[in-house]
Amino acid sequence: MSARLWKSALLSGLSIALGLAGGYWYANSRMAEVSGSPAKPVTATQDGRKVLYWYDPMYPQQKFDKPGKSPFMDMEMIPQYADAAAETSAIRIDPSLTQNLGLRLASVTRGSLANSLEVIGVLAFNEREVAVVQARADGFVERVYARAPGDVLQAGAPLVDLLIPDWAAAQEEFLALKHSGDAGLLAAARQRLRLAGMPAALIHQVERSGKPQAVLTLDSPIGGVVQELDVRNGMTVAAGATLARVNGLDSVWLSLAVPEAEAGAIAQGQAVEARLPAFPGEVLAGTVDAILPETNPDSRTLRVRVELPNPDGRLRPGMTAQVRLNRSTAQNVLWLPSEAIIRTGRRALVMLAEDGGRYRPVEVRLGPESAGQTVVTQGLTEGQQVVASGQFLLDSEASLKGLTAPTAEQLTTTAAPVLHEAEAQVMAIDNAGVTLAHGPFKTLGMPGMTMTFPLADPALMVGIKAGDKVRVAVRQSDSGLLVERLEKQGGQP
Repeated sequence: MSARLWKSALLSGLSIALGLAGGYWYANSRMAEVSGSPAKPVTATQDGRKVLYWYDPMYPQQKFDKPGKSPFMDMEMIPQYADAAAETSAIRIDPSLTQNLGLRLASVTRGSLANSLEVIGVLAFNEREVAVVQARADGFVERVYARAPGDVLQAGAPLVDLLIPDWAAAQEEFLALKHSGDAGLLAAARQRLRLAGMPAALIHQVERSGKPQAVLTLDSPIGGVVQELDVRNGMTVAAGATLARVNGLDSVWLSLAVPEAEAGAIAQGQAVEARLPAFPGEVLAGTVDAILPETNPDSRTLRVRVELPNPDGRLRPGMTAQVRLNRSTAQNVLWLPSEAIIRTGRRALVMLAEDGGRYRPVEVRLGPESAGQTVVTQGLTEGQQVVASGQFLLDSEASLKGLTAPTAEQLTTTAAPVLHEAEAQVMAIDNAGVTLAHGPFKTLGMPGMTMTFPLADPALMVGIKAGDKVRVAVRQSDSGLLVERLEKQGGQP
């Protein structure tokens, strides 16, 4: 091989080696960018605005610390400004699209809220108005009047005639003593008739007529419904046997099933309004008569008894009623429409509407609910706007973006800002702040990178030098992320 050919081959080999080395360096530098380990801190600014990082809109989850071509697409990366970082804590929707999405807003209002509870009730017999008809002595049934269970009777309506043989001999003795003229013996004989179970009216009838009355007609002591009639013609009955049972209708019970969560707001004597489908447009007034001590284990409801007057007898047991339990009216409370609340099981959320078409989830603490309105005890202020329709769509979008709702305490406590923490290593310290190679801020959705952060207090750097491993806590500020806390990791000199 000639010297010229050998020299040409040597130059070609050197060019190939340099090309391979350059390609290897470029690939490594791009891989370092993709892996989130940038080579220098973010200090770039544009139009006077602080740039946090650059990203490819097609791959927004990957962030870079300097501008340039995207390693994924043939396009320039775009900057993320510090003054736009607040957008990461909310969802933004073009206001012109809200109507297309079916979003409807409602205001958080302060004022009076009528506190009432709507439940279903069923009419039942008043068990305090019960009359039991019994035989006062051994006898025989001579006649049963045309009655049957379910019949409605007036007070004094006859039920059955009983023949009581033992009473006939006692009455004959009483009438004989009456003719003797001995007042003491007559009084003793009259007392004997009473002790035998004879009613005073029957004794008076025997004394006035002078004839024995061995047949006793048993009447209904009250007006009402015949519940039981256990007697037939010719039966032999014993003293104390129950022949009939009559339930009065002058008043009825309205039995309510109240959810156990509302049991603490029910009190005896509380006013009640009942509306029956049988009498449309009519409102019946009553009061809570009793709160039964047991809860239904299947429906987790408490039985509440209301007594309603029934002078004309038109309220019949078994009828249903829509019942409103009127409680005290809450004054000067904060409330919002109940439909705006998202109940997750562990807590209650609303989607708070902010300026510029921004929406973010907020945790709220709730009070009583009435007529489609719910009292808010913590988490919102008067005049704020919440999403009353379409909030579940926004909540799903917030979950996909990893947005978490601040707790009610965080929203009402201004002295404690929300901090985001990560592990980091101090790369440099200067007047601008501290440069950190930090891991991911998970609560911000921000991956690991190297950045320069301003300090909330220069005293935070006391005892910390370049190369130290620290635990850093930052918060969102108008100028970007601000270091609020730096803690040197244990075991370092």
